[in-house]
Amino acid sequence: MNKSNKNNERLINVGALARVEGEGALHIKMKDNKVERVRLEIYEPPRFYEAFLQGRDFMEVPDITARICGICPVAYQMGCCHALEKAMGVFDDLDPEIRQLRDLLYCGEWIESHILHMFMLHLPDFLGYESSITMAADHGPTVKKALRLKKLGNEIVAILGGRSVHPVGACVGGFWKAPDPVEVAELIPEVKACLDEMCELTMFLAENVDFPDFERDYEFVSLKPETGYPMNLGPIVSNKGLHVEQEEFNQAIEEIHIEHSTALHSIIKGKGAYMVGPLARLNLCHDQLLPRAAEISPKVCKAVKKQLPWKNNFFSLVARGIETIHALELTLNVFENYKVPKRSRVPITPRAGKGGHGTEAPRGICWHEYETNADGSIKHAQIIPPTSQNQMTIEEDLRELVAQLADLDDEKLCLRSEHLIRNYDPCISCSVHFLNLKREWIHS
Repeated sequence: MNKSNKNNERLINVGALARVEGEGALHIKMKDNKVERVRLEIYEPPRFYEAFLQGRDFMEVPDITARICGICPVAYQMGCCHALEKAMGVFDDLDPEIRQLRDLLYCGEWIESHILHMFMLHLPDFLGYESSITMAADHGPTVKKALRLKKLGNEIVAILGGRSVHPVGACVGGFWKAPDPVEVAELIPEVKACLDEMCELTMFLAENVDFPDFERDYEFVSLKPETGYPMNLGPIVSNKGLHVEQEEFNQAIEEIHIEHSTALHSIIKGKGAYMVGPLARLNLCHDQLLPRAAEISPKVCKAVKKQLPWKNNFFSLVARGIETIHALELTLNVFENYKVPKRSRVPITPRAGKGGHGTEAPRGICWHEYETNADGSIKHAQIIPPTSQNQMTIEEDLRELVAQLADLDDEKLCLRSEHLIRNYDPCISCSVHFLNLKREWIHS
C-alpha cells in the first residue's frame, strides 16, 4: 500500500514481496522527496535450525540442513559436510574424485537455481511483464529453453543426491554411493545441447535487457581457490583487502540483530556492509572461468557496454548466465571423463572437535561452524546464509535508488524498488534465524 499526505511525507509500503522465496516486506519513508527511512523487513517466523541440531549425530546434519531451503539444499549440505569433516579431522583425507563429485552436485544446483531466478523470477521485471507466464506469450521459445535447462539441473542433482529436491546422497566424508556410469553417459548429449543453448540465452539477456544505470562502490566477498572457479574450496577474500582462511571468517565478520528483521545482518568488522553472490564471484574470479564461459564473458561485456569488474548489481542477471555456462561446461568435463571412484566416502571415527567452512550457494557464501562432542553429537551449530549477509547492502542500495528516483510516482517507485530487491535473488526462508519475543512491531 502506497500513500502520501499533506506534510509532503511519502510512505511506500509493500506488505508482501513477490517473486522471492519467503516472506518479506518493504517500507520506505520520505519527506520533501528526501529519504528518511528504508527497511527491508523480514517477518517470516524463524525456524531455529541451529538450536535443534544440538544433540543430533553429526551424520544426520547434512539431511537436516538440506531442509532449510528447497532451492539450494546442496549449499547447506556442502557447507556442513566440509565443516564437520574439519571437526572430525578428515578434511584433508578426501579423495580428489569425491571433491570432483561435490563440484558436480553443486553444478546441478547452480544450473537449476540460476535458471529459475533469471528467467522465471527476474527477467519479467526487465522486459515489462508481471510474471513469466505472461512473458511466455511473447517469448515462448526462450521460456521453453529455460525450462529445459532447469530440468537438466534437477537431473544432475538427482544423479548424485538420489532426488532433485532435498537430496539425500551426500554425507559427511563424501557420498553414500557414487553415480551410475550408465546414467551419467545418458545425460551427456543433453548437457552438450544445453551448453550451446545457455550461451545463446546469455547473449539474449545481454543484448535485450535495458539495465538500469546504477553503480555503487561495493565490497565484494567470495571464495577464491588457487585454481578453478569458486564453489566448494578456497580462502575468503574481497576486493578491498579481506583475505581470511575459512575458519577465520566468523572472526572477520559480525552478525547483528536488527529490530525490523528476523534475519541477522552481517557486516565486516570495522567496515560495514558487503556483497556476496554471482557478481562478487565473477568480479573476483572471472579469470578462473572455464573456456566457454571465459570466451563469452567479453562478448557480454561488449553488449552491456561495461568491462569487468562490474559495479552495477543489476548485471547480476548476466553474471548468473556466465556462471551457468561455467557449471554446464564443468558438468560436461566430469561426465565425459567419469569413472566410478574406488571409494565414495572416507571412514570417520567420531570425536570432539570444531570446524568452520563456507561454500558458494547460488546467492553467495553459505558458512557453517560446528562443535562436536566426543560421541560425534552436535554441541554447537552456527549457520550464516547469504541473504542475511546481503540484507544490509540491499537496504543501502534501496536508499540510494529511491533518492535517485524520488520524482517518480509512488507506484513506479515501488515497482523499481521491488525490482532491485529481486535482483539479489533473496532467499528469505534461508535467512531467518532470530526472534526477540519482547520486541514490538511498529509500522508507519
